[in-house]
Amino acid sequence: MKFNTKTIHGGQQNDPATGAVMPPIYQTSTYAQSSPGKHKGYAYSRTANPTRTALENNFAAIENGTHGFAFSSGLAAIDCVLKLLNPGDEIITGDDLYGGSYRMFTKLFQKYGLKFHFVNMEDASNIEKYINKNTKLIWIETPTNPLMKIADIEQISTNVKAVDDTILIAVDNTFATPYLQQPLDLGADIVMHSATKYLGGHSDLVMGALMVKEEKLAEEIHFIQFAGGAIAGPQDSFLALRGIKTLHLRVQRHSENGIAIAKYLTTHPKVSEVYYPGLENSKNYKIAKKQMKNYGGMVSFKLKDESQEATFKVLENFKIFTLAESLGGVESLVNHPETMTHASIPIQEREKMGITTNLIRLSVGIEDIDDLLVDLKNALD
Repeated sequence: MKFNTKTIHGGQQNDPATGAVMPPIYQTSTYAQSSPGKHKGYAYSRTANPTRTALENNFAAIENGTHGFAFSSGLAAIDCVLKLLNPGDEIITGDDLYGGSYRMFTKLFQKYGLKFHFVNMEDASNIEKYINKNTKLIWIETPTNPLMKIADIEQISTNVKAVDDTILIAVDNTFATPYLQQPLDLGADIVMHSATKYLGGHSDLVMGALMVKEEKLAEEIHFIQFAGGAIAGPQDSFLALRGIKTLHLRVQRHSENGIAIAKYLTTHPKVSEVYYPGLENSKNYKIAKKQMKNYGGMVSFKLKDESQEATFKVLENFKIFTLAESLGGVESLVNHPETMTHASIPIQEREKMGITTNLIRLSVGIEDIDDLLVDLKNALD
């Protein structure tokens, strides 16, 4: 079954009770048992819920995995991965990360004895320098948020597994989506999504996802989710499943609009830098082209005027792009990483990363490209 078909039919079956084409919303917490321990596969909805099961089966299908898990948020999914580890374990991750991931790593899990190394993953060899007997996880974000850095998933996986094949490789695939990039096929053990974003696609739910291929790993993840309780509810599961059915169509348009916006920005006299992996002069273009089907709808850029006044003036004058947190919905959003998504990162670390006052991040939606270009031009001018 090819990808475009998987988004609609992957892991799905008509409802056995009624024949309903869309899985019903099973808004129930518990299930009748004919005898103690004897039931129809469901006992309590923290363990499993039929609507969530339908979504999780679809999650697995679209990432070419065998097991999918739906969490209450993307951060809950990351939290679950880190709970696979023990005090004293070390994690190697990127030096450009979503602010919530950085906050979780440094503010929550460091105090429980996990050690994090933040390295530039654009060069796969940088990772090997930090591998030691305590290394248990490589956490890759590609493309990164917000500077759109690209890590070579296959090269990193090959290099790391050659040193120690017990080290887990996890990839945050939120920006790329399974339509553009499939990390499990490139050697990763775990794929994570903030399903709030492109998978849901309509800015109407908050959810996280994990997908894996290996049975024992799936059992460990399920236990942590069951024991910790960070599950997605049936209503959100229904919405996410509905959203995924148009994922391939939406991401095609996101990508078409994204490259058009990126190319326009490279010509604008008020713009100093554009970050988009689909630009042929991007330093990571060759890697992106190798592992991605297209380049998505996320574009970041810097203004030549580095002042907060100039940046805020641009941000306040969009009419179609909405100034807001998040990304990946059908509507276009504009974000200021320094004060919004990455505000929790200390200023010294932000500056080292390149997250400066004049950096603007766009989540390019699926509106008519002519309208988006006019809106961008007007805001910049």
